[in-house]
Amino acid sequence: MRKAISTVIFVIALAVVGLIVRSCGIYSFSGTSIQADVFTVNVHYFEYKALRVNPTLSNELTEALKDQFRRLTRLEQVDEEGDLEIVGEITGYDVKAMGITANEVASQNRLTVNVKIYFTNRKHPEDDFEKSFSAYADFDATQSLDAVESSLCEEIIDKLVEDIFNATVANW
Repeated sequence: MRKAISTVIFVIALAVVGLIVRSCGIYSFSGTSIQADVFTVNVHYFEYKALRVNPTLSNELTEALKDQFRRLTRLEQVDEEGDLEIVGEITGYDVKAMGITANEVASQNRLTVNVKIYFTNRKHPEDDFEKSFSAYADFDATQSLDAVESSLCEEIIDKLVEDIFNATVANW
């Protein structure tokens, strides 16, 4: 009988603690730190300003970031005037030789994408920032960029989205 009562008390206490943690709105189990009075987010289309052109990168990056917010937050996505606003631009898209062989020929190349973010928190302006992010992926120099560009960009976008998401709502 005592064991049953202590088990019931334990379950009730655990439920109360869970409700308190969840209801405060600041902590979530997805790792975000979104204030309780923030309800909407607006992710603007990433403007492409890099010299080297990738016609699909802006759209893919924008949609991947929107998807990340959809999956990991409770925020409603709006077209304008969100409580949180993310404006971004792709400022760099470059390929450089990385590994050099004994014959002074590149053995590895690196595709690097640079992005600049302007983050606005209309409810808590002290959280606003402007920051640059960069991500890269290496590929064998015997392959052409055209052959591997799609998979490299997918890998780079994943890294950039994680970094941007963490900087804006996970406070990392």
